Amino acid sequence: MSTSTPPRLPRAQHLDRLVDELWNAVSAVDEYTAIDMVLRMLDEGTAPESVLLDVIARVQGRVGEEWAADRMTVAQEHAATAINDRAVAAVSVHPAARTPVTRNRITVACVDGEWHALPARLLAEVLKLRGWQVDYLGAQVPTSHLIAHLHSTQTDAVALSSSIASRLPTAHAAITACQAIGFPVIAGGAAFGPKGRYATLLGADAWAPDARSAADHLAQGRMPRPNPDHQQLDDLPHLDDQEYTLVARTSTTLVQAVYTGLEDAFPPMRAYDDAQRDRTAEDLAHIVEFLATALYLDDEDLFTRFITWTAQILEARKVPARSLPPALDLLARELKDFPRAARILTAANHTLTTAGTPA
Repeated sequence: MSTSTPPRLPRAQHLDRLVDELWNAVSAVDEYTAIDMVLRMLDEGTAPESVLLDVIARVQGRVGEEWAADRMTVAQEHAATAINDRAVAAVSVHPAARTPVTRNRITVACVDGEWHALPARLLAEVLKLRGWQVDYLGAQVPTSHLIAHLHSTQTDAVALSSSIASRLPTAHAAITACQAIGFPVIAGGAAFGPKGRYATLLGADAWAPDARSAADHLAQGRMPRPNPDHQQLDDLPHLDDQEYTLVARTSTTLVQAVYTGLEDAFPPMRAYDDAQRDRTAEDLAHIVEFLATALYLDDEDLFTRFITWTAQILEARKVPARSLPPALDLLARELKDFPRAARILTAANHTLTTAGTPA
């Protein structure tokens, strides 16, 4: 029997093992085991920032992947996310994470309507670990309340988070409002698109792909004060054509019209039960919402990516994704006098039919 200490795993393998262990607890909805594991990681010397970003964040990413693959229900996804959120809280109060404030103040918030708060929470905790005084405002912060908070504080910058692209018009309003009273904005989250393309389009002062990058950027020095005269139409002059406004305002009517016509355009719908019909109505509402967002940005790629993702989600749930092309055709018929909407819908339909819509 050897009494020598077993060799330590390389860091990447060690973190992979920790991720697998935490995933097993989180996916089993075993909160106590998950929290005990996180505390043990810290006790054994894993850096708090690494626990947050290399372990908990990766487990949360797996939660999203499992939901998309239909191996986790919405309820299970919510339960897993709640445990990960409590794991973040456990890290924040551990002695290893107690860091004195050595930097100025940062406000971290999710845009109004954005309920995916964990990415913003992770950023807030990383910034605190790096010595910032952080005002973490949480999910779904109305722009008026965010501005009221900024008026009462001396923050260096605002970190705005959004995970769902349909929140981008609201994010734009928040960015512009913050800048109008002199506060620079760093944007982050999946909603802002590949390489932050929409953060740039909407006039954010900076963009970061993840919490580490955001913290590194903020550590480079105080962000310049923005131009207070910046207006939303300065970024998106195409909004003058009113297509976005009209589609957004008539979304309920559009969904009803497409839903009514879909039974004839897609005969299998006649056999749907009540739950399937409800889900179809929800899917149509999301389609119209993302079309409106694509019109706001004048970006057909956003809508095409959403439709492609929707087809994959439907396929994973054994729902016929071939219902999407007739739905898009019906929507195009309703919007025949909207040239930008017609272009966007045609591009998405072409992508579906070229790629071969799943049966």
